[in-house]
Amino acid sequence: MTNEQKWKKLSTLLDEIEVYSRCLGKLQFDMECCAPEEGIAQAGKDMAILGKRLHKLTHAKGYQKLVTELHADGEGLTDVQKKAVEHLFDHYARTKNISAKLSFEMDMAASRAYGDWLAAKKADDFSRFRDSFAALIDYTRKEIDLRDEKKATYYDTCLDDYEKGGSIAQLDAFFAALKARIVPLLQRIRTEGKPIRADFLTRPVPVSQQEAMSRYLLKLEGLRESALVLMTTEHPFTDHYGPNDVRVTTHYYEENFISNIFSTLHEGGHALFMQFEPKALYDNHCADNMTSAMHECISRFFENIVGRSEEFIHFVMPKLRELSGGSFDDVSERELYEAVNLAQPGLIRMEADELSYCLHILVRYELEKAFVNGEITVDEIPALWKAKYQEYLGVEVPDDARGCLQDVHWTGSYGYFPSYALGNAYGAQILRTMQKDFDVYAAIAAGELTKLRDWLSEHVFNIASLMTPDEWIRAITGESLNPDYYLDYLEEKYTKLYELA
Repeated sequence: MTNEQKWKKLSTLLDEIEVYSRCLGKLQFDMECCAPEEGIAQAGKDMAILGKRLHKLTHAKGYQKLVTELHADGEGLTDVQKKAVEHLFDHYARTKNISAKLSFEMDMAASRAYGDWLAAKKADDFSRFRDSFAALIDYTRKEIDLRDEKKATYYDTCLDDYEKGGSIAQLDAFFAALKARIVPLLQRIRTEGKPIRADFLTRPVPVSQQEAMSRYLLKLEGLRESALVLMTTEHPFTDHYGPNDVRVTTHYYEENFISNIFSTLHEGGHALFMQFEPKALYDNHCADNMTSAMHECISRFFENIVGRSEEFIHFVMPKLRELSGGSFDDVSERELYEAVNLAQPGLIRMEADELSYCLHILVRYELEKAFVNGEITVDEIPALWKAKYQEYLGVEVPDDARGCLQDVHWTGSYGYFPSYALGNAYGAQILRTMQKDFDVYAAIAAGELTKLRDWLSEHVFNIASLMTPDEWIRAITGESLNPDYYLDYLEEKYTKLYELA
């Protein structure tokens, strides 16, 4: 059998595998967005049953033989097909020793943990999540122990899964660089910064008007409306089942209209990546293989670099006044710009200001590193969370619902959180390169966000699934990740904003 014939046979198998994967994703979306509380357990069981079939397909000898043979010898395949095989082999190497029984148990544990987390957060009772949380950590270690190749520690392995080449050593240095410049800047703002008016941010706006604003923003970002769904959930996320079925979620707070604006811009950034990967990547089973930080780079780019810019506030202010029913009629553009960039560390990561955001991620990174590697127990997490928030952000955490239970991520994965901070740094570095080609902020001021989308499609989206993170950022900007671009961006913005000497 020639390699071309092997690829054709493998491609046929992948067509079926991807159907099961999409169905599982849709069930997960249903469970998080519209399943009744009493139906969550059944949804979890349904997903686990489908997961058994998916496991059988990806562990079949014929499938594994094709993947390993084409990985060893890809002569005759296109570059995209070779890269697809590389991704498939990486996944095969990580999961080949996981039995169908263990895979089923892990799927059930994850769905159980999600239900327990919802109940725990609602009741502000960490004990309701404690046991399923501990079980997930144990399963994570078991799964890593089964691998033929693993990194120095459990958490190093988790980091490499999410960000190829990622490690504790890399991230310790990265976060140390951020801390060294962000913490002193926050302190200067506290002691020297001018006062900023923000009383109007809690004025009530009906949910129906907020939804209209969300749809307006998604259209403004340049998304194809006919391939998009907008819904609500407890913890906003975006998923897709091919480029023609992208699903964005948000969460409306009647007295925090601004929160929804930035949540929607963020999730819309993810959706852009999903809709605008090249068709050739989807056709050759290579799409959606970018790393988490690559994805978060775009969502954070639209949320902050675009959304919190003075130019964007200028453009969107008339629509904001229209849809808020007069709530912001007495607020100037400058006042709104300053308010949405208020540097005021708080409890909730998703509501965090742009400057202190990475300190929220630092807390999660340090805790994940410790509990995944067995340096602390699950029972220690609530108290350590509170202590770190006090140390890094100067914030007292009054309860676990607004503390260690606020994020959904620990109901199924460890190693994702650093992607948000890395994404911030990637975004600022990409901005510097984009500005060499056109006036980015002039385009934002004119509401021409499709100009940004098209540049990103050409320089960012089309290569992300084909490269490692370092290869990708080098191809875009000409150098490896350099956090100084991000830190310079923050210092310049906040020094001007707060009129620091």
